[in-house]
Amino acid sequence: MPTIAKNNDVITVIIIFAVEAERQQELIDTIIEFLETTVKHQSGFVSSSIHKSIDGVRVMNYAQWKTLEDYQAFINNSEVQAKAAKLSQFQIHESHIYEVVVSKPDDATLNIAKGGLIHLAEFRVKPENQMRLVELEKEYVGVSLQNPGLLSANFHRSLDGVHNVNYGQWRSLADFEELLKDPKYKPLSEYWQGLAENKFHLYEVVYTQPTD
Repeated sequence: MPTIAKNNDVITVIIIFAVEAERQQELIDTIIEFLETTVKHQSGFVSSSIHKSIDGVRVMNYAQWKTLEDYQAFINNSEVQAKAAKLSQFQIHESHIYEVVVSKPDDATLNIAKGGLIHLAEFRVKPENQMRLVELEKEYVGVSLQNPGLLSANFHRSLDGVHNVNYGQWRSLADFEELLKDPKYKPLSEYWQGLAENKFHLYEVVYTQPTD
């Protein structure tokens, strides 16, 4: 199964689609078909994990490639991209290439498994503020880990300097909702103020390649 690589032995590509709720499953099926027939056979492909947002309006592909050159060869291959024609009818909300910069706790199991509950916090940031945000993420991750339902927090920074994401793995929805309600977690809603715009969605992992 896919593993989040905090030692950065891969590059991470996160593609988030915006979709009408009634077409969410259609988009998921289209991505999986492309992965099964084409993507998984490409040189340098490591893994892909498809997530559906609980509210029905997002689909996320968390993909890993051996090198940046491998990924660029894939997206620049016109024959391969022609096979993705059906995906062009869906809107890409965000697409960036990332490296993992913080992964806590140190002993966390970082496997991505079907059925997992994921909180993806997206931070839109100016390049000059990106590393300051990373430092604050390192500082405040201990607050979030006081909630025993948070299995791991994995901060990523985009290589283009304009986006950070936190891929948080949770035990249950109730544990996450406690984070929103308990006053002791209030600093988590403030540390990025003045540095970034923030929004989040909750996702369920619905497919992995390699399979579990």
